[in-house]
Amino acid sequence: MIRSELVQKLTDAHPDLEPREVELIVSCFFDEISKRLAADGRVELRGFGAFSTRARDARTGRNPRTGEVVAVDAKRVPYFKPGKEMRSRLNVD
Repeated sequence: MIRSELVQKLTDAHPDLEPREVELIVSCFFDEISKRLAADGRVELRGFGAFSTRARDARTGRNPRTGEVVAVDAKRVPYFKPGKEMRSRLNVD
């Protein structure tokens, strides 16, 4: 599902809201998650999962085209850990 599909589903489910209001709500939601992660925080949505960041150490990589050795800086990357309810929904037999 892409962002516009999410906005459309929410608009369909809540006909009392204008599409641009729903877009504003979705944007605000994602912006707040991004801000919290950028501040090295954690966002937990019960029953869904938790967003956090993980540190990656600096390393040497290789350019696949030329084979040249390249230095890759240390960085933080987003990480999502699904909640128990999410895992059980995904693994229904």
